[in-house]
Amino acid sequence: MHTVWKGTISMGLVTIPVKLFSAVEDKDIKFRQYHKDCKTPINYKKVASCDDEVTPEEIIKVFETPNGRVVEITEEEMNKLKEEFELKTVSIIDFVKLSEIDPVYFDRTYYIGPDSGGTKAYALLSEILKKSKKIGLAKITIRSKQHLAAIRPYKNAIILETLHFPDEIRAIENLPGGVPGLAERELQAGMMLVEQLTTTFNPENYTDTYRTALEQLISEKVNKNDYIATGQEKPAEQKNVVDLMSALQASIDRTKGQATPPKKPKTKAPKKATS
Repeated sequence: MHTVWKGTISMGLVTIPVKLFSAVEDKDIKFRQYHKDCKTPINYKKVASCDDEVTPEEIIKVFETPNGRVVEITEEEMNKLKEEFELKTVSIIDFVKLSEIDPVYFDRTYYIGPDSGGTKAYALLSEILKKSKKIGLAKITIRSKQHLAAIRPYKNAIILETLHFPDEIRAIENLPGGVPGLAERELQAGMMLVEQLTTTFNPENYTDTYRTALEQLISEKVNKNDYIATGQEKPAEQKNVVDLMSALQASIDRTKGQATPPKKPKTKAPKKATS
């Protein structure tokens, strides 16, 4: 797993060096956009309102006020704030019951793993959370964003769940439409349906059927070689791999007709014997 964050968790005077790993992964199938005519990828250019294409060095960060005015925030100012408020130590502020936190506050789940030298303190925190049936509330900065976080036990480990701050939750009063009244008979029928569908939660019973069907469709097209010719396909590389014996044999065969047959050595006549 890739380390998302590295730092310490502090609980009073106990400090635990830890690493954070994402507990979930995006399984969405990614598509690219191609031009229908030339079958090449669509690229996105950053263009200003004056139609000039701009480089990253020419881009500044600004905040637009409701009345249309803008103020610039420089990288130096951003870095100064990060140094001041970016948290590398997660201090547990309070302990609360998990049931007291409405699920609307939960954002993303991370596994917490002990770093070198922190195994025993990690085990202690895990056991405390299990025995007390409480979770720790803390603050953490991940990728330059500060989060409220819940630290809780999970199986034989500890997980951290980032939470939304209260002002990030939209007021329920702003929900459009009203709630109509119900007849007692309708309510009883609904409750009966709930009873019939009630079961023990088993996550293995639920799958992403759309993604599975899409994967099957892609697999079928690949197996049928149902490809389209794209405008960026590279010509096949010529393999400069030659079998040595084949090359030698071909060279021998080619030179057979060119070689001059060797001359036969002259044989000397035997000398006559003298008396």
